[in-house]
Formats: sequence, C-alpha cells, structure tokens
Amino acid sequence: MTRRTNVLITGASSGLGAGMARILAAKGHSLALTARRVDRLEALRDELLADHPDIQVVVHALDVTDHDQVFTVFRQAIADLGGLDRVVVNAGLGKGGRIGTGRFEANRQTAETNFVAALAQCEAAMEHFYERQAGHLVLISSMSAMRGMPSSMATYAATKAGLAHLAEGIRSDLIGRKGHDIAVTTLYPGYIASEMNEGIEQEARLMVDTETGCRALVKAMDREVVDAAVPAWPWAPLGQVMKHAPLSVVRRLV
Repeated sequence: MTRRTNVLITGASSGLGAGMARILAAKGHSLALTARRVDRLEALRDELLADHPDIQVVVHALDVTDHDQVFTVFRQAIADLGGLDRVVVNAGLGKGGRIGTGRFEANRQTAETNFVAALAQCEAAMEHFYERQAGHLVLISSMSAMRGMPSSMATYAATKAGLAHLAEGIRSDLIGRKGHDIAVTTLYPGYIASEMNEGIEQEARLMVDTETGCRALVKAMDREVVDAAVPAWPWAPLGQVMKHAPLSVVRRLV
C-alpha cells in the first residue's frame, strides 16, 4: 500500500484532530495543521517538532466556513509540503437544539460547518488528488449518522449522515477510473473523549480516552478501509443495531 507521507488535518487544534496529529507525527508523517485557534496550533507544532525533529509541521489559521480561505490554505499547504498525500476532513461543530425550539441559528451553524464547509474541503482536496492521480481523502463522520437522532443531536447527526453520503458519491466517481491511486475513507467514531463531548454524562459508559480513540482512527485510515466504526468494539455491532432497530430503541441507546 502506498505510504501517504504528507497529511493535512482540519480542526487540528484540539480533540481528535490534535490526537491524530500526535500519532501520525510519531509514525513519521509530515503535517499541515489547520484550525481557527492558531496559538494552540503553534503549541502543538512546537511539541511535535521537539519530539520528532525529522518531520515537517506547518500550521495555518483556517475557519472552514470561509470557503475561499479553504482553497487558499489548502494550496499553501500543498506548496509548503510539496504536495498532500492525505487530507483528513475533521473540523466540526456539535452545538444545536431540538427542532422547533428556537435554536435555528445554532443548528444552522452546525449544518454549515459540518457539511457545507466539508464540501469545500473535499473539493479542494480532490482537485489536488485528481491532478496528482493519487491521494487519500478521509472524512470523519459519526456513529450518530446511522439514524436520525433526537433533540440537540438532530442536526449534528443529519450533517454526519450527509458527510458519509458525500464520501460515497466521491468514491463512486472513482469506480472505473483507471491509472490512479486515490482512496476515500469514511470513519464513524463512537464516544471518544474530546472537548466537543466533555460533560455529556450519559455517554461515559461507552467513552474511550482520546489517545485510544485516535489510535483506532489512525489504524483504520492507514488501512485505507472504505468505512469503519471506531473503536470497532462495541460500535461495529451497535451500528448494525442502530440501523435496524425501532426508533424507540435507538433513542434509548443514545
């Protein structure tokens, strides 16, 4: 399997993005890290270079909802590293409210960040990969994409389901296309400790720590699987239950 040396990660200033960056750096990958919080990115860059002086790490301020900036930053990262081998579409937002309770603005922001901004990231990445005829696009979805979710998770889950279908559409375009080394992976994290979900008590019984979860994510992406529930246990079997169980049962699971 082709080694994907240079990796760009969006939303890399904390949580899963920063966790994956640490693991990839330890494996010898050079990194382009983007997020809105540049101070955190710079601290992470300094940490990674101190621990792994043989790799290259560049950082760029990026608000993924600024679509023009997405294309500008991706092109700069390509120039910085001499090309990108893998792009991890990770930046996301988890706020929202039950539909019909006056939380439209929060739901809109979540929809724009998690889906429309992800569309821009996919466009920028695939333009580069088509040009090079090589690359690996990784989209971080969620186990909540398996079904419609209740209350404050409704919009979030819908965006993650949309993201998974977007990945499948891109993958479909590659079928029958000869002479390329382009792969598309969709990852469905379960409950992995991060800033986004800290304080959510009902999830604690199935929560894994950030490092464990991120190691599982990187392992799956390194295998370049089509899709995977992460960690596989218990989320692979639970995902099948979520897909087929009555909605009343799904509500109790989440």
